[in-house]
Amino acid sequence: MAIAIRTATVNDPVGIHARPAAEFAQAATASGCAVTIAKRGGNAVNAGSILSVMGLGIKQGDTIEITVNGDNAEAVTDNLVSTLIEN
Repeated sequence: MAIAIRTATVNDPVGIHARPAAEFAQAATASGCAVTIAKRGGNAVNAGSILSVMGLGIKQGDTIEITVNGDNAEAVTDNLVSTLIEN
């Protein structure tokens, strides 16, 4: 199994609110990989949990770190980053 880690800065003016958190959590779960997300300097949470993702309180300008452990980790990580950044 491979591990991939990406950092990204959230550009959405309202941060990671309910809709992007739900889309991200669904994509993380559908990937079949173990996925976590954390705010820079914070604790990682299960990315498949909408409430956990929203609980991070990610705002515009925050840097996040996504970690994926599993098959196709690089592609899954790229897809998850684009899911958050494009919202």
